[in-house]
Amino acid sequence: MPGWLERGEGYFVGTASAAGLLTQIGSATYAVTKHAAVAFAEWLSVTYGDRGVRVSCLCPMGVNTRMLPSGEDSGDALGRAATRAVTSAGDVLEPAEVADAVLAALEDELFLILPHEDVLQMYRQKGSDYDRWLRGMRRYQSSLRAQP
Repeated sequence: MPGWLERGEGYFVGTASAAGLLTQIGSATYAVTKHAAVAFAEWLSVTYGDRGVRVSCLCPMGVNTRMLPSGEDSGDALGRAATRAVTSAGDVLEPAEVADAVLAALEDELFLILPHEDVLQMYRQKGSDYDRWLRGMRRYQSSLRAQP
């Protein structure tokens, strides 16, 4: 950060996952750390944005990486629910698609980089009626746990 401040410019891109805006069924540690990553990026933008430091925060849902199926193979019901929550909530994108979304967002200097367009709508629904969103997430979690 000091080099960026001395130059009066720099760009920080953090990866938080859609879980940073929404939550992660099946993993408290994942949900909490991703919320923290979004908060840190917000803080950087607020603190240093007027000093030339630009900040973006990548929040994809499912991306086809080796990490994605790990919960399904874990033998743990919460791990399976976590994987199913991601794979059933929307399209699973290829890493190259996410990279393209990042490059496009950086050109426009957008804070939130949302390769899955549905995430913005879900985030808006969460904010517009938090209690309704929580009830819906509990129902969704129950449906995932009921699957064999």
